[in-house]
Amino acid sequence: MAGSQYIALSGMRARLDQLDRLAADIANVGTAGYKSERAADAQADRPQFSTVLQSAIDVTTGDRRLDVAPGTMASTGRDLDFALEGNGFFVVDTPQGARYTRNGHFNRSTDGTLVTDDGSAVQGTNGPIRLGQGEVIVDGDGTIKAGGVAAGKLRVVSFENPSGLAAESGAKLRAGTAVPIDVAQPGVRMGTLEQSNVSLVDRVAQLTGVSRSFEALQKAMTLMMNDIDGRAIDQLGRLR
Repeated sequence: MAGSQYIALSGMRARLDQLDRLAADIANVGTAGYKSERAADAQADRPQFSTVLQSAIDVTTGDRRLDVAPGTMASTGRDLDFALEGNGFFVVDTPQGARYTRNGHFNRSTDGTLVTDDGSAVQGTNGPIRLGQGEVIVDGDGTIKAGGVAAGKLRVVSFENPSGLAAESGAKLRAGTAVPIDVAQPGVRMGTLEQSNVSLVDRVAQLTGVSRSFEALQKAMTLMMNDIDGRAIDQLGRLR
């Protein structure tokens, strides 16, 4: 395969990665606290090919960075919906370890534990929070009371470089090697949810551009393989 065909093929592969990312953003446009990711193209060297092919430039998907721009705040009036003002993330306990989220849509399990929609326990400063009976009220610093009795204080953490967090399913984030820093005085709003920071109009526009770019590369690939290579084979085959 000629070097130009490798260039087109790598470009198509990069566009597929972009389409996957855009599809995830569009699917989560209604997920509270969801943060989109940004990724750029990067040069992909090919040391295993001959010197002739070294002059070609292939592309691949570069490092992904989380877009931590805040979403709009929407009032829900629900006593177990919480939003964070400013920087910070709620901490939830999953089978894979601690995960971080801006999605404060929580529920009360049968034993009173404060959990996410998928059943992951929400962490307080002293472990999982268990609510008693009665009306739930949360103070601005994250202290939760049920029936007038303090049940705990929401654990909120920040990171020196939050854009380095990795997105998982929904609005959950993985820290990797980043070290969480506990926020002593978080700004917690009750009866409010932070919406996704994805602009549907922007993502649909990007989707159209990436799709057209993929189609153009596909046509170029077809032209090089069927027309140019086909003619070369036909002409060379006639030479004695």
